[in-house]
Amino acid sequence: MKYPWLDEYAMNKPGVTKNTENWNWIRYMIGEKMFLAVCLDDDDRPYYITLKLEPLEGEFLRQQYEDIIPGFYMNKRHWNSINPDGAVPNELLKELVDKSYHLILASFSKKKQQEILNG
Repeated sequence: MKYPWLDEYAMNKPGVTKNTENWNWIRYMIGEKMFLAVCLDDDDRPYYITLKLEPLEGEFLRQQYEDIIPGFYMNKRHWNSINPDGAVPNELLKELVDKSYHLILASFSKKKQQEILNG
């Protein structure tokens, strides 16, 4: 995978946990809600990085980068999958992880958001 920093980057966000309970995916969670997944093949090699974006932004990015496609096994309007060996720049992927994290964080009540952010 071209993005060896991804795990550490995601895990350094407040309130993030990870699990591998379903589908041979590494799921990065805030509470019970996923904001990022690394989908693994049968040999445990990443084949997609999946994250949530605002629908219009996801659509725009899919037109700009052939390595960004509608979410694999996810709602194609809200989720996007990225080739882990593709040409998406590191800084853009970091920005997309941040956006996905904040979209999921915003789905919690203000009180819960504060609890998550303050540890």
